[in-house]
This record gives sequence, structure tokens and C-alpha cells, in this order.
Amino acid sequence: MESLVPYLWGFGILALLFVAVKNAWVSKQAVGDDKMARIAKNIADGAMSFLKAEYKILSIFVVAVAALLVFKGESEADSNWMVAVSFVVGAICSALAGFIGMKVATKANVRTTNAARTSLGKALEVAFAGGAVMGLGVVGLGVLGLSGLFMLYSGMGWSTAEVLNVLSGFSLGASSIALFARVGGGIYTKAADVGADLVGKVEAGIPEDHPLNPATIADNVGDNVGDVAGMGADLFESYVGSIIGTMVLGAIFATNPAFADMFDGLGAVYLPLALAAAGIIMSIIGTFFVRVKDGGNPQTALNIGEFGSAFLMLVASYFLITMMLPESWMDGGKEYTAMGVFWATIAGLVAGLAVGKVTEYYTGTGTKPVNSIVRQSETGSATNIIAGLGVGMMSTMIPIILIAAAILVSHHFAGLYGIAIAAVGMLANTGIQLAVDAYGPISDNAGGIAEMAELPSEVRERTDKLDAVGNTTAAIGKGFAIASAALTALALFAAFMKTAGVTSIDVSQPKIMAGLLVGGMLPFVFSALSMNAVGRAAMSMIEEVRRQFRDIPQLKAALEVMRKYDSDLSKATKKDMEIFEAADGVAEYDKCVEISTKASIREMVLPGLLAIAVPVAVGFLGGANMLGGLLAGVTTAGVLMAIFQSNAGGAWDNAKKTIESEGRKGSDAHKAAVVGDTVGDPFKDTSGPSLNILLKLMSVVALVIAPSIAVNSDTAMASMQVEKRIWIDEDGNKHEMDASKEIHFAEADTMNKKTVKVEMEKNEDGTVTATVITEANGEKTEEVFTGTKEEVMSKVQDMDKDIQLKVEE
Repeated sequence: MESLVPYLWGFGILALLFVAVKNAWVSKQAVGDDKMARIAKNIADGAMSFLKAEYKILSIFVVAVAALLVFKGESEADSNWMVAVSFVVGAICSALAGFIGMKVATKANVRTTNAARTSLGKALEVAFAGGAVMGLGVVGLGVLGLSGLFMLYSGMGWSTAEVLNVLSGFSLGASSIALFARVGGGIYTKAADVGADLVGKVEAGIPEDHPLNPATIADNVGDNVGDVAGMGADLFESYVGSIIGTMVLGAIFATNPAFADMFDGLGAVYLPLALAAAGIIMSIIGTFFVRVKDGGNPQTALNIGEFGSAFLMLVASYFLITMMLPESWMDGGKEYTAMGVFWATIAGLVAGLAVGKVTEYYTGTGTKPVNSIVRQSETGSATNIIAGLGVGMMSTMIPIILIAAAILVSHHFAGLYGIAIAAVGMLANTGIQLAVDAYGPISDNAGGIAEMAELPSEVRERTDKLDAVGNTTAAIGKGFAIASAALTALALFAAFMKTAGVTSIDVSQPKIMAGLLVGGMLPFVFSALSMNAVGRAAMSMIEEVRRQFRDIPQLKAALEVMRKYDSDLSKATKKDMEIFEAADGVAEYDKCVEISTKASIREMVLPGLLAIAVPVAVGFLGGANMLGGLLAGVTTAGVLMAIFQSNAGGAWDNAKKTIESEGRKGSDAHKAAVVGDTVGDPFKDTSGPSLNILLKLMSVVALVIAPSIAVNSDTAMASMQVEKRIWIDEDGNKHEMDASKEIHFAEADTMNKKTVKVEMEKNEDGTVTATVITEANGEKTEEVFTGTKEEVMSKVQDMDKDIQLKVEE
């Protein structure tokens, strides 16, 4: 196994080769007729124009931050200017992952539509192949980038601490691009969706994805920029963040004698990379299990691939963990085992799958929570919204309990390293998980193209069947992303505390409590910024769609024909059909695409800067401990808000779809459900998913700046070394000697001479052990205290009220 470690980057190459093969296969599939090709080209052009505009802005941001990181790396110990190189490479990999996913998704959508003219099985094969390109592209770039940089830096003769500090820049680059991609993509897709729904479906009364609706192309573009590029960047960032956090925590064991005989003591550092590499193999194998025949259930086929891959990953994890870690070792006075790390990995994987299934229950069509929203839609929009909010809030309970259980179980078996490895275990199968997730928007686009191209009803029925499963997989994917975000953020948080020398977060301290409150507030402000951004962009979109319906004669006339026959054009006269067909292609789709693009690029800047600027400001102004409080607050509130918003939005969406499937389009209940769905759209596709990245990005920023603000912690530790030898006797006389030597307190009566010897030692887990030997009147006593620095000093002081241990800050 040791001989394979230097070549782990090769597994990333393998994943990218698989991506190339699958992409070539998708490209060879038939596109369909000219009308389908024209619609698909409009969607692809809109998606690429958005990415071009977004990456143009982000390139300026990347250059500016890289320049700051060069200065930071040069000015601190255990770092290097090459942290900027890691940052740029991480940003490029994240952007490239989004680009690859977007490119293949806009190829696969129309080919899925055309395949649906033949069979459901063929359509699933094409859609899933497109998703597999996205999934394996993400993990391939992640493993290639991390392994390649780690091996490069390790060969430069740096210490492990310096290597990992420089490598953390990779995660910062990935997180930064991911946040902008998620926020920008979410604003784009929801501005288009809200405009298309409110004006097209509610006001004009035309079906979803109808070619007469000017916002239809922008809406379909939005599915790609939000649910493909955005989700890909999100999970790419979680994937690399969990690996880096685990590597930093694994470096603690580098000096542990039990690890010395294997991998130069770095077995715990290499393990997350090895697990990620194995995950690539298992994800590729899982893709071959996804098959369905006509009349079969696509959900079953996807589950076989996903759960089959998860089982294989568990088997591989057992062998990797037992080969790369010693059978047992001691840390902080507690014994840990390789099997304990394996149980922690299982805890993470099970928690991720369980949170996904709970999300499916709260958001899936036909479930009790969704049906409750359907019932309350009968009495109007207000009760629909109240019901949706209630479902979203209640849906936080079980996922939080599952995540908390995973944290407790993994910590019990393997400490903080166990929590980090649980996150890696949860994300090891990201390749197939993201393939299943990206399949959803491809199927959604396929249905839209079928509607716009006016294909036979059986084609739309097949794409709708795929899309219905896609909604479920998207909901599961969002739940999975939230659970992984919670564990990844905790792993990064623990790595930050280790690097910054923070031993505990004491909420009784004013600075820490202030940081906790500010951190808890940030998800609300961040959500408000993204929600308001969607509202402003949607208003511009609504006004543009209304203008086209009002000012373009052919559109106006075609709408009158649709209203005349209640959208059933099979009853239309020949003359009316000529009027309707004259409107084909007249809608100015590009104007709506331009509105969404400009709005999303403009509005994504402030939330993105907030996530980066706040931890930097708090860290340098308030210190490492206050920053720790901030991270604790943003993680707690962020996870809760993300679950609430994502599940409420998903439940509203499927409540609307349930009413539509019952043939009640246009009814009062349907109108109420459309309003609820419109409110829920930015919940589930903009602010909710973006919160995942917010809490991870803030933890990554904290980890990157930790060496700079750890000066405060180093000073505190140095002061503690001084504290051990600065004593004030009862007469106010100051005595300063080495802690290892005796400190004498001379009193008037030499017979009452008191001798105190204090030995203090900092443990690897951050606690302090003090041994106090007191000799008075010929009697000798010895006491040992273990705990935080404050607890130990307090106990030493309590031994004798007349003797005080002074603290020099």
C-alpha cells in the first residue's frame, strides 16, 4: 500500500478518463429534429454566457485574494507564498468542475428528450450518463488536485505542518468559487423560474415550459447553472474540505510511536486521500448498475447504483483503514483503534444516507407532510404558506438528531479525527451521489424541450417520469449536502482549533459569547441578502415577460388563442392554429437570459464578500477564541436554517405538482400552491443550499488565517510558561524561577519554611497537566490536576489562598 501512496493522483486521472469516455458517448447520441436542436442551442448558449460573465468577475477576485495570500504566506512561520498557488489551483478546479458539468448537461438534455421518443430506459441511460460526467469530474479533479499538490509540497523538504497549511489554500479556492457559483446560480435560476411561473402560469394561464413564454429558455438555463454547476461546486468544496480537515487532524499522530512504522508516521494523513481514491473506483462500478426497462422504476435503478456503490465502499474502507492505521494507539490518555475509525466512517455514511431519506419523506410526492400542504392549499395562499413553513421547521428535528448521533458515535470511537473521517466516509461516494443528483436537472430540461418542441404526449410522459424521480434525487442530494456540510464544517473547525492553539470554547467569556451571537446571526443576514436578490431580479423578469406579452403582437394573439381553447389546441380551428404557429420563435428569449445573468452577477458579490470578510475581521480584531465562537454560532444556525429552507421549498414544490397531477391546474388550490412554490423556490434553490457553503467557507477562511492569529495563542502559551514560575508570596514579594526548580517562600520563622515545586505540561489534546509538590514543616504532599489552563490554575490557587498564581498577558 505504501508504494501506491505517491500515485494517488492517478485515480484522479482515471476518473477524468472515464469522464472523457462518457462525454464522447453522450455526444454521439442523436439530437433530434431541427426545432429541438435550436431550443437546445439557445439553452446551451445562455448557460455558457452566464458562466463566461461569472468567471470574468471571479477571475478578478481570485487574482486579488492570491496577491494577499502571497503576502500572508511570506510573513508567517510554517507557511509559504505557495499557499496562493494552492488557492488558484483550487479555484480553477472548482470552476472547471462546474464548466464540465454544465457543458455535458446542455448536451445531454436534448439527447435525453430524443431518447425518450424511443423508450424510458434509453432516456434514463442518456440522462444518467450526463450526470456521471458531472459526478466523476468533481471527484477526479478533487483527488488529482489535492494529491498532486500534496506530493509536490512534500518533496520540497517542508514540515508536515507547513505542507498542510499551504495545501489549505486549495480548499479556500474551491470554497470561494463554490459560494459565488451557488449564490449566483441560485439567483439566476429563481429569477427566471419566478418570472416564468407568475406571469406565464398564473397570469397568462399557459403550461409550464411553453414556447410562448419568453422566460422559458432562461428557466431551463437556470436549471443548469443552479442545480448542475452550483451543486457540483458545492459538493466539490465539501469533498476537498473534508479531506483537508482530516489530513490536518491526522498530522497530530505523526509523532505518535504507534504510527512510526508505517507511511513515515503519516498513515492518518494519507488515509482520507486513499478513501477518496477508492470512492472513485466504487462510483465508476456503481454507474454500471443503473439500468431500467420500459415499465420499470427509474428510482429503483438509481438506488441500486447508489446503495450498491455505498456497500462496496464500506468493504474497501475496512481494508484501507486496517492497512494504513495501527491496530491501536494512545492519544490524550485514551486508547483508539483502527476498528474505531472504521465505525466512525460507517457512522458518517449511514448518517448521510439517513438524512437523505428523511428529506425524501418531508419533500416527496404523496407523503404525509406534502399532502398536508395540498389540503391546506384549498383555503388559499396564506394557509399553504403556513403549512409549508411548519413542515420545514419540523423537518429539522430528525436530521439534526442523526447528525448529532454521527458526531457522538464517531467522536467516541476515534476522537476529533473520527468526526473528520466520518465526513470523508459520507462524501467518499460523491461521484455516484452527484451523478444521481445531476441526472435530475438534465431530465427536467428534457421535459422542457419536449414541451417547447411540441413532441407527442408519450415523450413528455416519459420525461415527466424521469423528472419526478429527479425531484426526489434532488431533495435527497440537498439533504446529503447539508449533512456533509455539518460534518465537514466541524472537521475544519477542529483543524482550525488545533492550528490556532484554541483549546476550548468557553461561552462564559464575553468575547466568545459575542462571537457566538454574531455567528448565529450571519445565516439570517446571508439568507435575507440572497432572498432579496431573487426578489429584485424576479421583478425585472416579470416586467420583461409582461412587456413582451403586451407589446409583441404575435405573442398577444397566440395567447388569446390559448385562452379561447383553455390550452387544448386540439379543438382549435385551422385559422386559429395559423395565428398560434405564427408566434413560434417570436419571443425574445435572449432579453430574459440577459436579465437573469446581469442580476445574478451583480447580486452575488455582497453575500460572497460577507462570508470571507467577517471571519478575517473577527479573527484579527477579536482573536482566535472569538473566531472560534463565531464558527460555532454560524455552524449551528446555518445547518438548521439550511435544512428548514431546503425542505420547506421542496415540500411546497411537490405539493404544487401533486395538485397538477390530479388534473386541477388553474383551480384556486393550484393558484395557492403556485404562490407557495414561488416562495419556496429561493428557499430550496438559492439561500438554503448556499448556507452549506457559507459555514464551510468561513471555517476554511479561519483555517487559512489560523497561523497568523495563532500568535495570540502562542503568546498565551508563552505566558503560561512564565505563569508557572511567577509567584507572589503573602508579603507581596515576587519570585521568578524555572518551573522545574523549587520555589521558596521565605517567611519570618525559618522553621515554617514552605517549598513548592510546580511542573506543568501541555498535552497533545490541548489540556494541561500540573503536578504540584508541596513541602511544609517536614511533610511532603503531591497533587496532580488535568484540565484546561484556567481550570488547572484555579485548582493550584485553591490549594493555598495565601499564595496566588499571577497571569501575565
